[in-house]
Amino acid sequence: MEEAIKERTQKTATKLFGAGIKMDPPYLLWREFDKDLANDFSRFITGNLYSRTVLTLAERQMVACAMLVALRATAELKLHLNAALNVDCDKKKLAETIFQAATYAGMPAVNEALAVYKEVLQGRGEWPLE
Repeated sequence: MEEAIKERTQKTATKLFGAGIKMDPPYLLWREFDKDLANDFSRFITGNLYSRTVLTLAERQMVACAMLVALRATAELKLHLNAALNVDCDKKKLAETIFQAATYAGMPAVNEALAVYKEVLQGRGEWPLE
C-alpha cells in the first residue's frame, strides 16, 4: 500500500509540476524543516487528494487557483497556475476563473492574480493570449 501511494504521489507531482516555468515546489522547503513530515504532506496532498478521480487534475487546479486568488497567495498561485497549464487547463478559462474571484475577493486580488498569470504565461513563452 505504501509503495502504491508513493508511486501515485510521484506520478501526480510530475504531471503537475514537471514542466513549464522553473519553480521550487513548497515540498523542498518543507523538507528543510522536517523530511518525514514533508513526505507525509506530499503523500496526502498529491498522492491521495490530487490523485482522486472525482475531479480531473485540470478541475482541481482551477479550484486551487480560485482559492489562491481569493487568499491573495500569489507565490503559491504562480506554482498552481503553471501546474494548471501543465494539465491542459484552458488558458482563457483560467483567466475567467481569476475574473470570477472579483465578486468574492475584490478587484485588488484579481489585479494581483492577473499580473501573476501574465508572468507565468510569459515564462512559458505563451503570452499574449490568443
